[in-house]
Amino acid sequence: MDIEQIKALAEIVKNYGITSLTITENDITISMQREHPDAGYEHDGYRNSPDSAPVENIYNFSDVNEIKAPLVGVFYMAAAPDAEPYVEIGKKIKKGDVLCIIEAMKLMNEINAEQDCEIVDICVKNGDIVEYGQTLFKVI
Repeated sequence: MDIEQIKALAEIVKNYGITSLTITENDITISMQREHPDAGYEHDGYRNSPDSAPVENIYNFSDVNEIKAPLVGVFYMAAAPDAEPYVEIGKKIKKGDVLCIIEAMKLMNEINAEQDCEIVDICVKNGDIVEYGQTLFKVI
């Protein structure tokens, strides 16, 4: 697991309000913990305690799949420079949704989702040149 993957996991923990995450890949175990934002504050006259902590979101990261580039070209996150990106980390995608565009030989090729999924990592940056088979997204 490289530093970019660890940063992506930390971003997922932050964005989803996950308070604890432990991942084991091969012989490496990584644990992330953070205090719940409401910890220690009183709500409706009751103080939070370990017994009343919110239920954590649980993701099985061993089920991560990769969406790979089907051709060589320039990777674009949106239809135009000022447009909203098609996807972002945490977005739920439906089969057939546009994920990105890869420009090859002056042709704009839309890359569509082959299944319903959720984006957990974007592995390339807007404007990067991608190779055939290069991982573009990681999804669960």
